[in-house]
Amino acid sequence: MSLDLFVFDLDGTLVDSLRDIADAANALLVSCGAAPIAEDAIGAMVGDGAAQLIARAFKAGGVERPPHALERYLACYDALLLNHTRPYEGIPEVLEALGRRAALAVLTNKPLAPTRRILDGLGLARFFPADAVIGGDGPFPRKPDSAALLHLAARAQATPASTLMIGDSAIDWRTARAAGTRVCLARYGFGFGSVRLHDLSPEDRVIAAPSELLSL
Repeated sequence: MSLDLFVFDLDGTLVDSLRDIADAANALLVSCGAAPIAEDAIGAMVGDGAAQLIARAFKAGGVERPPHALERYLACYDALLLNHTRPYEGIPEVLEALGRRAALAVLTNKPLAPTRRILDGLGLARFFPADAVIGGDGPFPRKPDSAALLHLAARAQATPASTLMIGDSAIDWRTARAAGTRVCLARYGFGFGSVRLHDLSPEDRVIAAPSELLSL
């Protein structure tokens, strides 16, 4: 596979952030009188951005969403986001190796500020130029819109055919499809349950561990 650009999703692909996301969401729910939601259930709500996560969490919790719920969640998450979040096993080594072969980028629906804090705090920012990291609150529509992915490809002077989108969810798959890029889905990520395997084409790749990217 000849590739000029690897574009990574963040949560569930580069980093296992589920516990911190769940802890922040549950802290807000409990403060509003709801019972906490199981971590894996919250994992299934992640991917469309924080606003959708909070809307889904309050619906599942069966309590009314208060005013400024999103702002309260983001403030809570900001205090927790590096408590338990860690890169998946082998990610630094994989990025080091892939970066010698092609350009690297991050495309996430998480807001840019916490994205940068996570990348900086876990020592991953060095692999990604500042303008190759796009969050969900930037100038582009959120995934699965293809505009940000196509922008990253143009920035790296890569064609869609030489660009690989690496993610863990159906949203990442749909983004790649819309952009006409190749796609690789991380079975180890907490968003993989949203992927409908029968929709995948023979060219779509699925990996069980980050190290398998080195053989693409």
